[in-house]
Amino acid sequence: MEVTLTVVDPDFVAVGSSAQRELPPSMIERLTRILESFDSGTARLTLEEVTIRSGLPRSTVHRILDQLVRLEWVDHAPFGYCLGSRALGLGGDVNRDRIRESAAPFLHELAMQTGAVVHLEVLDGASTYCLDKIGGPRAGSVPTRVGGRVHAHATAGGKAMLATLDPEHVDALCPPRPVALTPHTITDRVVLHQELNRIRKRRGVAFERDEANLGVVAVGAPLRGANIPLASVSLAGDARAVHVDWIAPLVADVARRISHALTGTDPAVGAVLDWT
Repeated sequence: MEVTLTVVDPDFVAVGSSAQRELPPSMIERLTRILESFDSGTARLTLEEVTIRSGLPRSTVHRILDQLVRLEWVDHAPFGYCLGSRALGLGGDVNRDRIRESAAPFLHELAMQTGAVVHLEVLDGASTYCLDKIGGPRAGSVPTRVGGRVHAHATAGGKAMLATLDPEHVDALCPPRPVALTPHTITDRVVLHQELNRIRKRRGVAFERDEANLGVVAVGAPLRGANIPLASVSLAGDARAVHVDWIAPLVADVARRISHALTGTDPAVGAVLDWT
């Protein structure tokens, strides 16, 4: 008796009852389709959404996404996938370098003026990515690093950038139950939106008190582009030594000046000086 074995190739998918449709023969083309599904650096998509956008079978998308996550081309959390550090680095290095170079003299001036630790961050999905950190001997007092990531809802710079987005965009980025880094971190999305509304009323100036690290306070303000946050500047230090009421106008002014240097516009960052 002759036995015939049929091997199902995972790169083929049945259409109807008998016909088969061959996928793009090149793995590069499949990878491209999946990565192009993320139409912005902050897009957060479910597996089903990537499958629909890429036009590839769900099993193929899931298998490739798993490999991309392991290699840090894509980031995965319970509420979806987004571009990872390596993918963002390909297209973003030039812009990030320009932001860092334009901001550098202002950041050094702010650090010298206040004696606190200055951060320059960009929004990376639901997290902030640290482009620069300036603080000299005081830098070690704040447990952050260049290239490090922190949940945006827990930091002054992150909240300043989130506040520039529509509430629907914030919901797409942040999980229903934001992660708690300390007992003081906002872990309720409704409370987060209330906080972001207060920040908007202060023209983008955000505060952080023991939310990312106990004993650390910070003030942040966004660098504004055309309808998007380019980055944020924040000033952080020991809660016993840093007076946020005094440094908030300085952070707002530096953010405005860097935004002007980058875009040629003069956004009204921190125009409302009510820090309550």
